[in-house]
Amino acid sequence: MGRKWANIVAKKTAKDGANSKVYAKFGVEIYVAAKQGEPDPESNSALKFVLERAKQAQVPKHVIDKAIDKAKGNTDETFVEGRYEGFGPNGSMIIVDTLTSNVNRTAANLRTAFGKNGGNMGAAGSVSYMFDKKGVIVFAGDDADAVFEQLLEADVDVEDVEAEDGSVTVYTAPTDLHKALEALRASGIEEFQITELEMIPQSEVTLEGEDLEIFEKLIDTLEDDDDVQKVYHNVEGL
Repeated sequence: MGRKWANIVAKKTAKDGANSKVYAKFGVEIYVAAKQGEPDPESNSALKFVLERAKQAQVPKHVIDKAIDKAKGNTDETFVEGRYEGFGPNGSMIIVDTLTSNVNRTAANLRTAFGKNGGNMGAAGSVSYMFDKKGVIVFAGDDADAVFEQLLEADVDVEDVEAEDGSVTVYTAPTDLHKALEALRASGIEEFQITELEMIPQSEVTLEGEDLEIFEKLIDTLEDDDDVQKVYHNVEGL
């Protein structure tokens, strides 16, 4: 699965560099994290984690500063986390995580996105039981065995470590993602390509031709929605 994350890094780099929507989504996430605790990453681990991911996505400093300054103010704007599940063509499954100030708007928009792009929304739990939540860390390297041993010695609940094409991918229990990052930093690793909590499909499907085109359009439409933070799916190669 290491190649999958290499593809995601490439896709993120290409998309984030030209997509102000991505910056706006991070702005909301940074605001929410800062509002829920202290607006200081050194005393707010949730904020520190979001800021690290924002750095990986090349979010400009002024976007980050604006979101933190907004959280320091007296604004009472509130955002609610949500999860929607649905189906695309030919056995494809999708999970959509949202952060919204208007749940009714978000639900209606996503139902329309599914319906107009060859998919349909399902009930809560209709898809997520086929996915596993894991921490995922990707960084430059080639010795998976050494990394695995190092994390075990640090008492990290590490599930797997893969090395491929000059990158190491670490999979942890979701509760141990931050612990794994601390252990890797302690070993001298400073730059990470991905540090995410991900929903990993238990099995993948392959789409071709028209099915693949329909699915890609559906995913693009969902990701373009301002209230959508993350989209997970079970289609191989994307």
